[in-house]
Amino acid sequence: MNLCIFTGPTLPASEGQQQIDAIFLPPAAQGDIYRAALERPVAIGLIDGYFERVPSVSHKEILWAMAQGVHVLGASSMGALRAAELSLFGMEGVGGIYEAYASGALDADDEVAVAHAPAEDGYRPLSEALVNIRATLRAAERAGVISGATRERLEALAQRLFYPDRCYPILLRRAEEEGVPREQTAALREFLRDGRVDQKRSDALALLEVLRGRFTGSVEPKQVRYHFEPTDAWELIRERVDRRAARPTARAMEVGR
Repeated sequence: MNLCIFTGPTLPASEGQQQIDAIFLPPAAQGDIYRAALERPVAIGLIDGYFERVPSVSHKEILWAMAQGVHVLGASSMGALRAAELSLFGMEGVGGIYEAYASGALDADDEVAVAHAPAEDGYRPLSEALVNIRATLRAAERAGVISGATRERLEALAQRLFYPDRCYPILLRRAEEEGVPREQTAALREFLRDGRVDQKRSDALALLEVLRGRFTGSVEPKQVRYHFEPTDAWELIRERVDRRAARPTARAMEVGR
């Protein structure tokens, strides 16, 4: 296994396979990076990962993977979060969402959170990530579709919504209920037909481009400057993975974190 990539609602594996020769895996849960690293791939790309009802990817397993010589890169969702948190240790981030987290422009995990359908329905997203809503609203403002004041009000409304409820129909209905001019919401509805921005998807594709450019030939193993220190928590993760005979069939929520 040369490259493995964890993805789901952000970018379907079927589309990713058209871009790069890699093993595509479902959104990562705790222990999955460790499990993949056991196969000694050249690199691991982390896009999507679980949270809330399923333990999230552990920082420790990423550190362990890199200490074994595996390059680990992240973007878009869970990957962008973990890359920003572990950049000082050598995890690499790709894309605008990673850069926003790394700079502090974004700091809330739920900026990238989405609800999604199960595996049998292709992890189809059931809500819109706040980072995508922000990017779309700012594109609409630049195009003169909405005013700056309306954009700010809509962003604030979207931020207050619980992440599974974030979608444009609910957002625009709430906006009208709170007095945003209907001519502005009507113009935005029209803009959304072709002007919607999917920043998470764009960053995921950028990650695949980086992986394709850097890791499809002969590559030196990852070198790290830290000493990996096993802990009780780390040993519990390893033991749990080693005992698990099969991946669970039902996982409910994903956050790009």
